[in-house]
Amino acid sequence: MALKDQVDGLSLYFNSPGEVVLREEHIPPPGPGEVLVRSSLSAISAGTEMLLYRGQFPEQLPVDPVIGTLAGGFSYPIKYGYATVGEIVELGEGVDANQLGSKVFAFQPHASYFISDVNSLQIIPDGLTKEDSVFLPNMETAVSLTMDGAPMIGERVVVLGQGIVGLLTTALLAQYPLQNLVTFDSYDLRRQRSLKLGAQASLNPEDERTLDQYLQLDKKEATSKGADLVYELSGAPEALNLAISMSGFEGRVVIGSFYGKKRAEVDLGGWFHRNRIKVTSSQVSSINPELSGRWDKSRRFEVAWEMLKQVKPSRLITHSFPIRDAAQAYHLLDANPGETIQVVFEY
Repeated sequence: MALKDQVDGLSLYFNSPGEVVLREEHIPPPGPGEVLVRSSLSAISAGTEMLLYRGQFPEQLPVDPVIGTLAGGFSYPIKYGYATVGEIVELGEGVDANQLGSKVFAFQPHASYFISDVNSLQIIPDGLTKEDSVFLPNMETAVSLTMDGAPMIGERVVVLGQGIVGLLTTALLAQYPLQNLVTFDSYDLRRQRSLKLGAQASLNPEDERTLDQYLQLDKKEATSKGADLVYELSGAPEALNLAISMSGFEGRVVIGSFYGKKRAEVDLGGWFHRNRIKVTSSQVSSINPELSGRWDKSRRFEVAWEMLKQVKPSRLITHSFPIRDAAQAYHLLDANPGETIQVVFEY
């Protein structure tokens, strides 16, 4: 088929701390095995993208060695984003003609058009809207966190942080026959959504009286009370101390937060030392080696797609901005995070 010479598209760049800009870029026709995708929706990853926006991303760390579009080193200006839904509008040589018009998900920075190897895209399953599908990376992370924490029947589980990843993790944990599931977040809007997703209680960690009551309730007997499993998903490294204080004897703490340059003192005396607490880093880019004999990323994606159908996370979208108003979106997230849950761009 005849290919267009090029199209013009808008791409979002983090130009410097506190500054995002849109650049018009010429998109060449797709090459062999490639397709041109027109974006319809992309989601802001508030945790990582706000590190970039605030200049808190560690310069020595590759942006993301697993996602091809983000595999380079960090330096401003930089394109970022990894949750885009769109439609295949042009095919390169060798691509099945039936792919034209397919609705796809891509781990792709925010841009109105982009070229992709067709094998790097995921076809959106029937029955899923673009608004639900754009949550795929965060749902995959929630699935990975749940697998790494390995909750057991009758356990007491705590989730610190009810941003998108925290809320989706709560939604998955709520499907387990736990003794209880308690979440913590500083923002009322997120606590309300947490309860709707299945948490038995959702508390404010900044309310000292409520926090003290919870800790006393679960710490009457240090060897038998306290949480069996605590997820630290708040993005605040100082929350590790709270996670440790909530853990019972031989409790498990799973850290899914990416802290970037942020640092905090962690108390490894007291409860941590006496209670033999286990602390684990969880990262979605890889499969737990204990599971890799049976699990790979394809199988995990299958589960993530199914969980999107069940949870329908589009209800967590609080704000939608045209891509041309991107600067307003990041300012909102920076200045008033308590008013937002998921912010998306429309194209």
